[in-house]
Amino acid sequence: MHSRCIWQQGEHNAFTDLIAWQGALWCVLREAADHVSGDGMCRLLRSQDQGASWQAVACIVDPQADLRDPKFSLHPDGRLLINGVAALHDKSAGSHQSFICASSDGINWSAPQPIGDINYWLWRISWQQDTAYALAYHVKRPTLSRLYSADATLKFTSLQDVYQGSYANENHLLFLEANDVICLLRRDPEPGLLGRSSAPYSDWQWTTLSARIGGPTWLKLPDQRVVACVRLYDDRVRTSLCGINMQSGELTEWLTLPSGGDCSYAGMVLQDDKLLISYYSSHESKTAIYFAAVALSELPAA
Repeated sequence: MHSRCIWQQGEHNAFTDLIAWQGALWCVLREAADHVSGDGMCRLLRSQDQGASWQAVACIVDPQADLRDPKFSLHPDGRLLINGVAALHDKSAGSHQSFICASSDGINWSAPQPIGDINYWLWRISWQQDTAYALAYHVKRPTLSRLYSADATLKFTSLQDVYQGSYANENHLLFLEANDVICLLRRDPEPGLLGRSSAPYSDWQWTTLSARIGGPTWLKLPDQRVVACVRLYDDRVRTSLCGINMQSGELTEWLTLPSGGDCSYAGMVLQDDKLLISYYSSHESKTAIYFAAVALSELPAA
């Protein structure tokens, strides 16, 4: 494994995602004064040499809000999308509004457009053919997770509430064969959840994981196993690659990334025989963005 810092120019650099698009790697992050502050913006980095060097190419800013937790997805027409949430300065109508931006070149971006309902945080968009899905969590009470969908117009409408209980929030929907979907869901302070559903995604089964997690993301490996990158809290806070037993919910730590303290919120790209990862951590001089390349041979054998 090789990991190195690729961005630390802001006071607080965090909450990443990673995608391969138009022959380059793209990393998005929130740059701000602190973990929670009113000045968050989305910073875009691009690497045209497989992650060896990175250049800042764009910023998305809203003077009326702190833009938080940007995530990539690809529109069926080929445009690059970023969704996140605007923590509004004026909270008279609500405190949080999810948004989406689009770009054809990764440098010039549309202005953030609202999606979903006020105070529902659409965490990450996952596409299944030409339909976009996002699991949102209500930032106020009652605490609940609500599934949204949209067609190519990106007009998100709510489908139904799929989980209600403890404070469930961050998540990642991963679509499998036969229109099945699995969900990795963070809860606080309880262990995370593994969810399963089939189209039309109205009936969900939830299994409790063996660990508390943060900033969840995952993808399927060539051997059909799923690898997750999450923040772990036992012993010491860290960012790790983990395997998850799809029947029992047992989480097994496979590889710990150089990390600690305020950390995690990774993006992952599978490229040839390597897993490319963006994440943030505060284990060195300041909260900064890191890029890791992990050979698949470094992961446990199936």
